Amino acid sequence: LAYFNWVNSKGGVHGRNIELVTLDDAYVVEKTMANGRQLIDKEGVLAFFGMFGSANYSALMELVNERGIPSLAPYSGSDELRTKNSPNTFWLRASYGDETEKIIEQLTTIGVNRIAVFYQDDAFGQAGLSGVEKALQKRNLKLQGSGVYDKTKNDVSEAVKSIAAANPQAVVMISTYKPTAAFVKQMKKAGQIPQFFALSVVGYKALQSELGTEVSGIAISQVVPYPWAGTLSVVREFSALPKEVQPKSGVTYTTFEGYLAAKVMVEALKRAGPKPTREKLLAVLSGMRSFDLGGFTVDYADKERRGSRFVEVTIVGNSGRLMR
Repeated sequence: LAYFNWVNSKGGVHGRNIELVTLDDAYVVEKTMANGRQLIDKEGVLAFFGMFGSANYSALMELVNERGIPSLAPYSGSDELRTKNSPNTFWLRASYGDETEKIIEQLTTIGVNRIAVFYQDDAFGQAGLSGVEKALQKRNLKLQGSGVYDKTKNDVSEAVKSIAAANPQAVVMISTYKPTAAFVKQMKKAGQIPQFFALSVVGYKALQSELGTEVSGIAISQVVPYPWAGTLSVVREFSALPKEVQPKSGVTYTTFEGYLAAKVMVEALKRAGPKPTREKLLAVLSGMRSFDLGGFTVDYADKERRGSRFVEVTIVGNSGRLMR
């Protein structure tokens, strides 16, 4: 929204303003479908942008394909969704498989082999669990333990018991920030202090607000570059946005990812011409090759429209700040 507002303040794209219509589905699949139909039939949107959730987008994908809607940067890392035939879906973020592969690579490189998984009981959790298992199998290793929780209840006690019994050196957490925080707290109370790894969707700021100083030492994989380092021109550009359009939450990985996605959308709209249609937008996105946003490159050459496979691992320092 920050980038769209900035572009609009400069005259928009081909003299037309971009309007971001937002409907909240509260993470409920049925509401996702109702909202999707409303956006198409009542709002007449040109495209979907940043649709959230693995299970939610899985349900929406059929509508995206059926109605010929361009859909850019769904906020999900599901590998399964990426392998489905959806030529209208253009991913921006790396997949959970990419993230878990990077995490397991980093752990095994330093000799950490006893690894467990804490995961959410849905498509998101299953995707992350599968990614960890595949990364371990690649190295002739097996998962040492696992624990699952219901996202509607966020009761992590049974997962803690199961994983604590395995006494792992590290735990990969496929979870959102509240259950992640609860899991870390309860593991520590149980006398277990493995290396905790979270995926990018956890949200560092949200996790920090839940854990306070206990967030220190948690590692988090990231799918976009470090947004506080001025070495990349796109980072400098994001930080230099006028105050009136800057996101209220400031510079975070989440807002930076949204900024990058918005830059891709604006570029596609520019290429689609002064009278963009869904068909034109699909064509220009399909033809986007090695588009450099200023240190972060997006490419939709492959049939799965993966966009980027960038992953790096950060860790929360004693000061509470993320370090690379």
